[in-house]
Amino acid sequence: MLNQYFADLHIHVGMNESGKWVKIPTSRRLTVRGILQEAAERKGMDIVGIVDALSPLVLADIKRLTDEGLLVSVSGGGYLYKDSTLLVLGAEIETREPGGGLAHTLIFVPDIQTMSAFSSYMSQFIRNISLSSQNAHMPLKQLINIASSFNSLIVPAHVFTPHKSLYGVCCDRLAHILSDQEMNKLAAIELGLSADSDMADRISELSGYTFITNSDAHSLDKIAREYNVLAMSGLSFQELSWALARTEGRRIKGNYGLDPRLGKYHRTFCTGCGYIDTGGFTDHQCPECAGNSLVKGVFDRINQIADYPEPHHPPHRPCYFYQIPLEFIPGLGKISINKLLAEFKTEMNIVHYTSHAELVRVGGSKIADFIISARAGTATIAAGGGGIYGRLVKM
Repeated sequence: MLNQYFADLHIHVGMNESGKWVKIPTSRRLTVRGILQEAAERKGMDIVGIVDALSPLVLADIKRLTDEGLLVSVSGGGYLYKDSTLLVLGAEIETREPGGGLAHTLIFVPDIQTMSAFSSYMSQFIRNISLSSQNAHMPLKQLINIASSFNSLIVPAHVFTPHKSLYGVCCDRLAHILSDQEMNKLAAIELGLSADSDMADRISELSGYTFITNSDAHSLDKIAREYNVLAMSGLSFQELSWALARTEGRRIKGNYGLDPRLGKYHRTFCTGCGYIDTGGFTDHQCPECAGNSLVKGVFDRINQIADYPEPHHPPHRPCYFYQIPLEFIPGLGKISINKLLAEFKTEMNIVHYTSHAELVRVGGSKIADFIISARAGTATIAAGGGGIYGRLVKM
C-alpha cells in the first residue's frame, strides 16, 4: 500500500551548533536541529533534504542528533526525526564547464558513513569542504562519475536560473556537455523557483526525467515554499530513490511550487535602472534606459532555447500545482502567521485545507480572501526578476 508524503529536498544549513558558519548569508537559526523542528512541526514536511551534509561541521551535528536519539537510522537509508520526518543527507556542489559556466548539483546519499566517505574524497578538489555549495573545480560530467560510485542520487539544481545553473549559463542542451551514459545517471531535474513543468516540458531532452520542486531555503520561513507530494510505501532513502525513478509503483504525485512569476529570476531585468521586462526584449538593450546590463530571466531563456512553442508533457508527468506560501500574503506578518499555526498546526493545513470561514475566524476576512484566492490560482501577481521576488498585488 502506497502512502502520500510531503517532501522538500533542498534546505541549507546556516551554521552548526557550535556557532560556525556553513553558508553565508543565511540565518543563524538555520541549524540542523532548527530545520528539523521547523520542517516537521510547523511546515508539515514528511521528508527533508539537508544539502550541506558534505561539510564535516554539519555531519558532526547530525551524528550528535543520532547519539541523542532524536534521529534514528532507517532500514533502506535516511534518518527518522521523532518517528515522523525522514532526513535525507545531501550535498550541493558547484561545477565549472570548460566555457566557464558555473552550475549547482545536488547529491543525496543514504547514510552518514557514505556522506563521510564522499566528503573525504571531494576534499581533494574543494578548498574549504566545511562551507556550503563550494566549487569542485571540475565539470559536471566528472562529478557525475565520482558521485555515482557512492550509491547516490544526482539531481542538477535550479536548472534555469541565470546564475549557477546548467541551462542558465552552461549549455543550451545537457547533451552538449554530457554523454548518454552520464545523462542516464541523473535521478531527477530540479526546476527552481522561476520555472514550472509547462516551461520545462518545452525542452525535448527533459521528457524522460522526473521533475522535483524544492524550496532552496536559506532561512526557516522559506522551508516548503516549494515541495513535492510522493507516493511511497514508507519513509526511506530507498523509497525516495524508487519514487524518483518511477519504479515499484512509487512516483511523484504532484509538484507544488510558486507561480513562476513570484520567482526572483522569472523575467529579464536591467541592473542599470531596475526595469523588469514583461513583454520580451527583442535585442540586448533595455527599452527603458538603453543600457545593456541585462540579467536574462528564466521565462526569456526558455523561450530562447525551447524545442516546442507549447509544453509536451510525457505521460508520467504529474500535475504542477501553484501554491503561494504564507510569507507572500500581503498584510500577513509573523504574529498573524503564529496565530494561524497555533490554530491549524502546520502551513500545509493552512495553505491547502482550512476553509474560508475558519481562516476568517482566526486571521480576518482580508487575509482569508488572499489565502483562498492564492489556493484557487486567481490572485493577481506582479512578476519578479533580477533577484527581486514577484509579489501579490493587493486586492
